[in-house]
Amino acid sequence: MIDLVQREAERQGFHRTLEIRMKLGEYSDVVPEYIVDLFPRAAKGTAAEGAQLLFERVPGCFRCPDCGYEGLVDRHEAKCPGCGGIALKMTAGREFFVESLKVE
Repeated sequence: MIDLVQREAERQGFHRTLEIRMKLGEYSDVVPEYIVDLFPRAAKGTAAEGAQLLFERVPGCFRCPDCGYEGLVDRHEAKCPGCGGIALKMTAGREFFVESLKVE
């Protein structure tokens, strides 16, 4: 994330990042609190220093190849709510990326 900000700062000529917006999937295994905790030390001396981190959660969505259902699935049951099938394919929920930067 900090490398991305640095590359963009060099490419676009900005010196300060005010805000970093990220997409974070429910099943990404990323803990936002850890990122927020470690970010100030990692960003020190870079164009990302002092930036506010904003996370947008992306729920896990699935598609069932048996009945065509698309949507949320109970995490504890892990089966299609439409037909009870277990051959689900995740279509969203593993995201972890920078969506946008607010800079000056």
